Amino acid sequence: MKDVRVRFAPSPTGNLHIGGARTALFNWLFARHNNGKLILRVDDTDLERSTGDSMKAILDGLKWLGIDWDEGPIYQSKRLDEYKKYADELVSKGKAYYCFCTKEELDEMRSEAQKAGKPPMYTGKCRNLSPDEVKKYIDEGKKYVVRLKVPKDGKTVVHDIIRGDVEFDNSTFDDFIIMKSDNMPTYNFATVIDDYEMKISHIIRGEEHLSNTPKQILIYEALGFEKPEFAHVSMILAPDRSKLSKRHGATSVQEFRDLGYLPEAIINYITLLGWVPSDGEEVFTTEKSVREFTLDRVSKNPAIYDTKKLTWLNGIYIRECDIDRLTKEVIPFLISKGLIGDEYDYDYIRKIVIAVREREKTLSDIADAMSYYFKDDFSYDEKGVKKYFEKDGVENILREAIEILKKVDNFNLTETENAYRDLIERLNIKSGDLFHPTRLAISGRTFGPGLFDIMELLGKERTIERIEKAIKYIESIKQK
Repeated sequence: MKDVRVRFAPSPTGNLHIGGARTALFNWLFARHNNGKLILRVDDTDLERSTGDSMKAILDGLKWLGIDWDEGPIYQSKRLDEYKKYADELVSKGKAYYCFCTKEELDEMRSEAQKAGKPPMYTGKCRNLSPDEVKKYIDEGKKYVVRLKVPKDGKTVVHDIIRGDVEFDNSTFDDFIIMKSDNMPTYNFATVIDDYEMKISHIIRGEEHLSNTPKQILIYEALGFEKPEFAHVSMILAPDRSKLSKRHGATSVQEFRDLGYLPEAIINYITLLGWVPSDGEEVFTTEKSVREFTLDRVSKNPAIYDTKKLTWLNGIYIRECDIDRLTKEVIPFLISKGLIGDEYDYDYIRKIVIAVREREKTLSDIADAMSYYFKDDFSYDEKGVKKYFEKDGVENILREAIEILKKVDNFNLTETENAYRDLIERLNIKSGDLFHPTRLAISGRTFGPGLFDIMELLGKERTIERIEKAIKYIESIKQK
């Protein structure tokens, strides 16, 4: 294989979404697998919609995901002279021409085509203007665009690594614009010039760009450029197989970051959107993806976006994450939820993270699961109240629990459990009669870490205070 050079070319008009992240990742994996280069190019010729904030969000998203690049970022808006140079070359060789048609004339062509039941296409009115006519119109200050002379017969074939050969009849294309009247290049023209000058060997992009490819091939051929290889990855659809949109939940990398997903979980998941390793496993490292990634294993069928699977994967990565890294990742969520301030006890937080992480799927979930360790004012689970607090005699059992806990000097997991076991035996009750109401009393919840883990982390004083508070609550609801 020739030297592999691929590119990711986002438009800075919004955040980095799942589709764009997958395109960047597949290019990155292909480059790393083949010891090639990934070039980051910024398609920012749409000056009205392109923003610095969007570009920052895209760059931050790539860095957070661990997708690095070897060259760039290269901005199209700084290469306008290059595009004009090649457009002038095409005009001078008779491969393109100046079009002076006004908006009114173009509207008339469109209207006539619709009346005839044909697709609206440019008629080629300016295709054969003489040099004198062109000079005259330019001297008169008439605005013009540059159009490519498209062959009127034959086919343009896209040799696609993923989809095989895809044919397009040239008769379906009009002489499309390559340079606009403001001297800005069209998307297809700038793309071809950049891909050629950057020596791009493989263009890996979304299926939605397949319709652009024949036009780009026509530009390559008009310029006499060697064409790169093309690979168009499948669309990402919602679970109902409709187009993915905001109504299907989070779709941007920043949103997932804000919700508490880990970058390696997102990388694992979006790799699965069209590719699987040879052993069919769904949980794998990026290193394994790099070793095995080839385009012939990329599916041509639409990928189905499933946040449940992503969340499941994230839970796996959370459980496997280094505890100190996980603690540092959780702290900003604790701060944003108002559970801790800028000054905090790191070791205490770390112990709680160890206790709660097994059940949780996101960093935000972990922070929520930790809330009762920091806030004494919490509500009790309604179903838990009905099941445990409304039982006859539960307040008496909890009073006995307080008395026995007061006598525990070394308030750790082992000693508190021993004390509770002794009480269960003495009162001749089931363990659930004591454990369940105690858990609800000290956490407000009916599930979570081990009861005695919670008690140890809360400490003796807070544990007893919370049980006392629960007894008062039980008495109040039984008086109603």
